[in-house]
Amino acid sequence: MAMISGDWVRMMAQYNHWQNSVMAQSMASLTPAQLTEDRGAFFGSILGTANHLLWGDQMWMSRFDGGAVPEVGVKDSAGLQPTSDAWAADRQRMDQRITLWAEGLSEVALASDLTWYSGAAGRELSRPMSLCVSHFFNHQTHHRGQIHAMLTSFGAKTQDSDLFLMPGLS
Repeated sequence: MAMISGDWVRMMAQYNHWQNSVMAQSMASLTPAQLTEDRGAFFGSILGTANHLLWGDQMWMSRFDGGAVPEVGVKDSAGLQPTSDAWAADRQRMDQRITLWAEGLSEVALASDLTWYSGAAGRELSRPMSLCVSHFFNHQTHHRGQIHAMLTSFGAKTQDSDLFLMPGLS
């Protein structure tokens, strides 16, 4: 029994893109010092957390679509991009990659297993693709929530993050 469907994956790719666009707008309203100030989050700052989120998406997409892996390891993921402008450009490219992958994802692929070497586990793993894809989108939401909290602590204007309020839903 499949946990999720291709339609769900495409909706979540759309949600990811929408929320990252909103987040980038909020980040643009802050100073470089505010973006890089250590806020006590696991990846330190707003930019550090946004970079880690981008890194995680790069890593999972390399497993899903066979494309490029991140140029740094997880320990250096918070420093992936030095500025919010560089981050936003890479984020836009990654969201386009995610959307293209989601549009081409078949139900057969979604029902298969994914096998990869996990640095976190220190070994090769094989898990249902639907579980991995669910984790991928959950990881995004988790870190965007952290970033949202840090943005609002600086008084940055943010928007709703509720899935049911996403533009384009019928």
